[in-house]
Amino acid sequence: MRAKLITATLALSLGACSTIALTPGGEKVRVLDPGEVSSCRELGRTNNSVTPVIVVERSIETVAKELTILARNSATRMGGDTIVPLTIVEGGEQTFIVYKCVNPNG
Repeated sequence: MRAKLITATLALSLGACSTIALTPGGEKVRVLDPGEVSSCRELGRTNNSVTPVIVVERSIETVAKELTILARNSATRMGGDTIVPLTIVEGGEQTFIVYKCVNPNG
């Protein structure tokens, strides 16, 4: 019985470790600071979330990296080319503002 429990736990752990990848469009999205987007057009916000804990607590750096990848991918779907973090990472969630900086009026 114990062996089955260990096997099931390992299977769930490994299955939950998925890699979040940048899309081709997401690779082109920049991450800037608020002071760097004054000439850009704001398109909206994207709220992103990942699971902060699986079996072993994941580092805040790993969670933040995944949230940024999700936001960059989301920005392309919104027609944006730049994101700026609006909130800090909390509970595996973060909000970003999406901007169009290259040819903002076109």
